[in-house]
Amino acid sequence: MYVAIDSENKLVRDYEVTSAEVHDSQVFIKFLADNSSADVWADSAYQSEASTLELYASCYHNKVHKKGRRNKPLSVKQQKMNSKKSKTRALVEHVFGSMENEQGGMFVRTISNTRAAVKIGLMNLAYNMRRMVSLQRRGASDIY
Repeated sequence: MYVAIDSENKLVRDYEVTSAEVHDSQVFIKFLADNSSADVWADSAYQSEASTLELYASCYHNKVHKKGRRNKPLSVKQQKMNSKKSKTRALVEHVFGSMENEQGGMFVRTISNTRAAVKIGLMNLAYNMRRMVSLQRRGASDIY
């Protein structure tokens, strides 16, 4: 599952469901086509030379975590940059925590990809509705 989340309001903007054999890097750039921000925040699973070049070519700011390799750990500077990036990424983890704790978890067991997409879409919708109520209570008027 791939999710685009508005980090300011913590609302799910878009999602895509694929089967388990599809690697994250195969959907990464295609999924960004409707991204409203120039910044792309993601974990190290999306880090590759190809994705870095595609982000640059698409005029996105690459905020993807760096990853170390065997016998080539991250430098202190790279670790600090990852830590700085984590502060923004942590804002959107609220969405997944809420779904895990309040909606029975993210484990989806369905027969087809279509049914999984519908179930996840309804979970996203329910989360966004709860979040909108919370934002309206706080007086947030500029949403979407």
